[in-house]
Amino acid sequence: MDYIDILISILGSTIRLSIPLIFTALAGLFSERSGIFDIGLEGKMLASAFAAACVAYLTGNAWAGLLAGIATSVALSLVHGFASITNRGNQIVSGVAINFGAAGLTIVLGQAWFGQGGRTPQLTADGRFGEIRFPFAAELRDSGYLGKFYADVISGHNILTYMAFAAVPISWWILYRTRFGLRLRAVGENPGAVDTAGISVSWLRYRAVICAGILCGFSGTYLAIAQSAAFIKDMSAGKGYIALAALIFAKWKPVPVMFACLLFGFLDAFANFMQGKSVPGIGEVPVQIFQALPYVLTCILLAGFIGVAHPPKAGGVPYTKER
Repeated sequence: MDYIDILISILGSTIRLSIPLIFTALAGLFSERSGIFDIGLEGKMLASAFAAACVAYLTGNAWAGLLAGIATSVALSLVHGFASITNRGNQIVSGVAINFGAAGLTIVLGQAWFGQGGRTPQLTADGRFGEIRFPFAAELRDSGYLGKFYADVISGHNILTYMAFAAVPISWWILYRTRFGLRLRAVGENPGAVDTAGISVSWLRYRAVICAGILCGFSGTYLAIAQSAAFIKDMSAGKGYIALAALIFAKWKPVPVMFACLLFGFLDAFANFMQGKSVPGIGEVPVQIFQALPYVLTCILLAGFIGVAHPPKAGGVPYTKER
């Protein structure tokens, strides 16, 4: 295998590993643009993965699993909204509570229902989202590097992968070309001005967290019944926090969010490729060093080494209507 083949293999893995990050970072984008910080992305992703795997196993239908994952994530988003919008609670505490609750409940319910240590049973092919092969992908694979790129990087992914990339321009259009998007961005910057215009700040923010819940539902579903064939305890593995780092790195803009997530996905794919490999002049490097790369980059970004990233001015601040 030459270097181009290796690069194509890593790029294919990069796409697959970036999808949950893209969905989750876009979820955080909608929520935080409205002024609601959402630390609970990790918990919503985990809960939706569990719900999707359970329903897909019981029904043998991947689409039913997706609906269950979205419904579960939206329900948790509404809990977060009720705590932080209606009751004006601390948004960070609410998000952390969702993370802890999801981490514990998925294990307890998984063991109680299936008796497999918090796992769900393996899914059949009908219970998963399978690969989609584009026309002539098999024929072009052996026709050169461009053919391999088409067959192994562009083609061969499941439908949720293509939906994730489609969600990026759709999110941009919603935020920057619709009345709802204009109001959403305004309520994250100056909710008092929005309220003065006769627009409900609470209802706008609730719609934003519902959008976040829908996108997190896609993310969790992808983890459980597209990338994998079952739910595994703690399978989100910190991806919600990495998505938040990507969101900050991209400065709350949809297209940069996608590229930031692809960067994290590339580091993850590179770490997987380097397992058991030797580095010239050094020898075999412990795999844990490569596996830590995405998390090290997360810490670097969150420490502010990317320059000043200004969040929405009203972010994290409960709004109290003036009387």
